[in-house]
Amino acid sequence: MKASRIAAAGAVAGAAVLTLSAPAVAHVSVQPEGEAAKGSYAVVDFKVPNERDDASTTKLEVTFPADHPLASVMPQPVPGWKAEVTKSKLDKPLELHGKKIDEVVSKVTWTADGKGIEPGFFQKFPVSMGTLPEDADELVFKALQTYSDKEVVRWIEVPQKGQEEPENPAPVLALSEASDDGHHGASAGKAEDGTENAAARTSDAGSEESGGGTDTTARVLGVVGIVVGAAGVAYGVLAGRRRTTT
Repeated sequence: MKASRIAAAGAVAGAAVLTLSAPAVAHVSVQPEGEAAKGSYAVVDFKVPNERDDASTTKLEVTFPADHPLASVMPQPVPGWKAEVTKSKLDKPLELHGKKIDEVVSKVTWTADGKGIEPGFFQKFPVSMGTLPEDADELVFKALQTYSDKEVVRWIEVPQKGQEEPENPAPVLALSEASDDGHHGASAGKAEDGTENAAARTSDAGSEESGGGTDTTARVLGVVGIVVGAAGVAYGVLAGRRRTTT
């Protein structure tokens, strides 16, 4: 009887621990592919999990911050989804590569052509954007997630520092500081047109050369070690023979 009671108590305690340690319900979030440095371009992923077990996600609407308008916003094509870009006029034009920009992207809407995001799956929606503001530490993107049964989940509550996470938090992109050498982080390796930065190519080539030199050195040391080892074995054999003869 005592053993069964102990087992039951253990099971209850285990269940309680699992309940307390269970992760919070997943929500729409945004993360950079690499780094999102102030004053740079970055590719970010809007990650959308399906939280329902009886419906698919068929639509995602992401609103871009009006307080920090981005001069360049380009969604990457996602198989099975159609992207629609909505633009709005600016009261104060922005300057991009010497050109005045008076119209920016205010919203991007992805609509599924087929089943969408089915239960138990998630989808990433990549977007290239820039330049990121230099006078902000984060950007807030409010999002609407629509399911196949027409339910709409509004991820629009802005998280506040020092307070608990709201029930439906908006995706927040944290911005890192630009490096001291004037470069704006790894995510600036590609320009707004998707072309690779020459500095990134040079860095990659340097890494390959460095790796090749290290590999050659290792091989040489390995061969030297084998030769020295063989010489040692031969010396030991000869010394043994001499002792036996003596």
